[in-house]
Amino acid sequence: MCGIVGYIGNQKASPILINGLIRLEYRGYDSAGISTIEDNGLSLMKDKGRVKNLYHLEGIDDLTGTIGIAHTRWATHGKPAKENSHPHMDNSQTFSVVHNGIIENYHELRNFLTQNGYTFYSQTDTEVIPNLVHYYYQKDENHDELRFLRAVKNACGDLKGSYAIEIICKDYPNIMIVTRKDSPLVIGKGENENYISSDIPAILSFTRNFYLLDDLEFAILTREAVSFYDKDLNPTSKETKTIEWNSASAEKEGFEDFMLKEIYEQPTAIRETIGAKFNESTKCEFDELNFTKDYLSSINKIYIVACGTAMHAGLVGKNVIEKLCKITTEVDVASEFRYRDPLVDEKTLCIFISQSGETADTIAALKLCKEKGSKTLAISNVIGSSITREADYSIYTHAGPEIAVASTKAYTSQVILITILAIYFAEILEMDSQMINTLKKDIMELPKKIEETLKLSEVIQDFSKKAYQEKDIFFLGRGVDETVAREGSLKLKEISYIHSESYPAGELKHGPIALIENDITVVSILTDSNLVEKMVSNIQEVITRGAKTLVITNQNIDKNMFDMTIQIPKTNSFISPILSIVPLQLFAYYISKEKGLDVDKPRNLAKSVTVE
Repeated sequence: MCGIVGYIGNQKASPILINGLIRLEYRGYDSAGISTIEDNGLSLMKDKGRVKNLYHLEGIDDLTGTIGIAHTRWATHGKPAKENSHPHMDNSQTFSVVHNGIIENYHELRNFLTQNGYTFYSQTDTEVIPNLVHYYYQKDENHDELRFLRAVKNACGDLKGSYAIEIICKDYPNIMIVTRKDSPLVIGKGENENYISSDIPAILSFTRNFYLLDDLEFAILTREAVSFYDKDLNPTSKETKTIEWNSASAEKEGFEDFMLKEIYEQPTAIRETIGAKFNESTKCEFDELNFTKDYLSSINKIYIVACGTAMHAGLVGKNVIEKLCKITTEVDVASEFRYRDPLVDEKTLCIFISQSGETADTIAALKLCKEKGSKTLAISNVIGSSITREADYSIYTHAGPEIAVASTKAYTSQVILITILAIYFAEILEMDSQMINTLKKDIMELPKKIEETLKLSEVIQDFSKKAYQEKDIFFLGRGVDETVAREGSLKLKEISYIHSESYPAGELKHGPIALIENDITVVSILTDSNLVEKMVSNIQEVITRGAKTLVITNQNIDKNMFDMTIQIPKTNSFISPILSIVPLQLFAYYISKEKGLDVDKPRNLAKSVTVE
């Protein structure tokens, strides 16, 4: 889950590298470092802590090299410490490497290299890579221009696990080599300069033209060009892709935090996602999907597989698909899915959701389903990401870059896209046209209703000031509102560190009500008109036991019953989770701010979970 960046050109590399790391810091912030090629060989500057610490390192301002690599770390092997931070060099200081991923057989490789005279100075898995490259490099007697590349290729052949790697060599001061397997890496093409990064936003201010590196593919970068090679080192060709995101999309634009900015970007993100695939007056069209009525009629089950917030989006999708399409739909956590040998086959459609498209557990689950003969469909926010290249079919949200670790606009964009996908299926299957047409009309009104909901922020902030010192907060809901309760609870615990739990309200009397005591805060979501009486009764049960209550609703209920009622616009129950989650996003945000916490970079978390 680390972030890596690289530069080769005619400018001083170090400022560009540090700027890239700052933009990648959401991927990890335990330590950071850079390595450049200077006149006297390789330089190495690194330290524990945030990227900003690099500015204070002695000698960093004296670096003049125009080729360099850099890394910001989320610790896996080895505690956060200077010696475990990247880049890592081999013993001879010929090679410098940054790595994102996990080398599963590093113990075996470390023992092998130790037996061959190499010494290790860190607890990381990464340190085996430069030493393994050196091992093959010094064994190669053919000192031609590809000696460096052959050493990297041979070393990678011994690695088991996942990796995105950037390598520089003091003997080849005008090139850099990069490669990847199951971890993200993009190459940005400039004018007589090239950039490398874990993701596009980090270098979007420099270029909009990108090469998307495939698994087990190698690239040699010079200032003027990029050369590609397959796993057997046969030369290959590759076209650039132009990314339309504006570089300002990755900046705060006057907001105090990225998370708040992204919460307020949701009307635009939803509008863009709707506009890409949807027209109220015509049938939904997904040109990239060729599903027929015969195929959809043959499906006996749909699996939606994802992690965290994306899984919660899948739970909303389950409700829409089952009610519109009458197809049994299961939602599963990707990290558990493949370990129980799921019953999927050619009659199962498997949908995988990942904002980054690089979530390791979700990709592994997708590969398993393909092996079992299922059709696979990926939903992602990142064009050309690993999951979209693995899947049989891919569709994209149009949320734009999401920088804050806690997902907001990506989640609501996923919910609306999977809802539109359900409409697409239902229209092919010729299901209830009246229900479909009503939903389509309501979808078109959704962006304006989100804007209305965002106007409630001051009220939510006031309630947050009363609740921020809580040790425990509970979330309740029924039906589709229970999925919103899950997401609201996750948002709160992610960024405020308050212990929170969500429960189906009907389960209160089966145990959780024992936890309700005087002055504890209970947040309830109530948007399903069929469940108003039951839900109000459940809320009354916690009030009787002394709870403070915050209710998010679009129903006509007696507001005097509760401590605080947030009245959101009415909308179709299928898409009400997109509106009802917004106050809960703001609730989590304002509580975190009241506690003085770093909203965008919560402790122990990273944006993209690219390792299992």
